[in-house]
Amino acid sequence: MARDLAVSPESFEEILAWLSANREIAATKYVQLRHDLAKIFIWRGCNDPEGLTDEVFDRVAKKVHEIRATYEGDPRLYFRAVANNLIKETLKQGKTHVPLESLNLPQQSIDTDERKEEALKILEACIEELSATERQLVLRYYLLEKHDRQKLSTDLAISYETLRVRVHRIRQRLKRKIERKMQIT
Repeated sequence: MARDLAVSPESFEEILAWLSANREIAATKYVQLRHDLAKIFIWRGCNDPEGLTDEVFDRVAKKVHEIRATYEGDPRLYFRAVANNLIKETLKQGKTHVPLESLNLPQQSIDTDERKEEALKILEACIEELSATERQLVLRYYLLEKHDRQKLSTDLAISYETLRVRVHRIRQRLKRKIERKMQIT
């Protein structure tokens, strides 16, 4: 699922404050909520539970300043309601999509090897535009197996969720850069 919004620090702080006035309790609730939402998406058979969880937080971040003051009850219920709406949207999209294998498309005249080589050059150029820290982080992350990524987060003294979110945001910026450069060429 394409994501255009990165949660601003202010919105993130407001989400934490909404979850609990105590910073430590809010952080614990945040991590547990991410875990619970991902489980919901897995149970409902969604393909990208982590991406959908990020989307829920993005959507809530857009509205948290409006709803926080008037919302009554446990804020986690609001997140779950947003997740349920997202599941409905995802299922609706799934019904309108047709697998590519079932289509009889004409062969493209573009040489795919040349296109792949061009895309690889653009990717390498975009990676070089990242800061050294970001480049090292994203390359290390994707070269590691999942269980080693957890060790990487420990080495960096951050939670696994924080590591995953940082890498996801870098990946999204890379994707936008690549798409812009592919349109130019």
